[in-house]
Amino acid sequence: MTQGGQPTDEELVAAVLSGDRDRFGDLVDRYQGRLVNYLFRLLRNVDDAHDLAQEVLVKIYQVLDRFDPQYKFSTWLFRVAQNAAIDQIRRRRLKLVSLRQEGDEGEGRDWDLPSLERGPYGELRNRERGDAIQRAIDALPWEYRELILLRHQGDLPYEEIAQMKQMPLGTVKNKLFRGRQMLKEKLQDFLSD
Repeated sequence: MTQGGQPTDEELVAAVLSGDRDRFGDLVDRYQGRLVNYLFRLLRNVDDAHDLAQEVLVKIYQVLDRFDPQYKFSTWLFRVAQNAAIDQIRRRRLKLVSLRQEGDEGEGRDWDLPSLERGPYGELRNRERGDAIQRAIDALPWEYRELILLRHQGDLPYEEIAQMKQMPLGTVKNKLFRGRQMLKEKLQDFLSD
């Protein structure tokens, strides 16, 4: 069954397992951007996120025959990515830091968010908001931060998050609600300016 003229993830997996290995490229195209973004939010390093995304995709390709089609491919992919990120954090004992990164020559680089306002003031204000939001997310307890990243950075539906985390759907929704409330409280002063 195709969606919008495009094959489903499960159809692409079946095609790859049937010998059409080139169809794996369609899965990579579909998920690579979201995967890198999700891993960046966990690792706080663009290069590490890209490298780990490639490692995860290679691993998925190598063990694709273990995929259980009763589950969604995206759930499996993001679970493998999450475990790989956690392993890397443990191995390297990475400290989660802000989105500001220093370049090779000491110049700073900030995460740029699109501005709805025009002009330098709007760009500055948007960058400040992005920094405040990221600091607030970083300050959340891991269980809430992880769910917010899966939902809003990984673009995963509630049902997939529940399946991935092996939690009841109601618990996922409740924790996301509480996590958003915590974010709102942390950001209330900043956003009221």
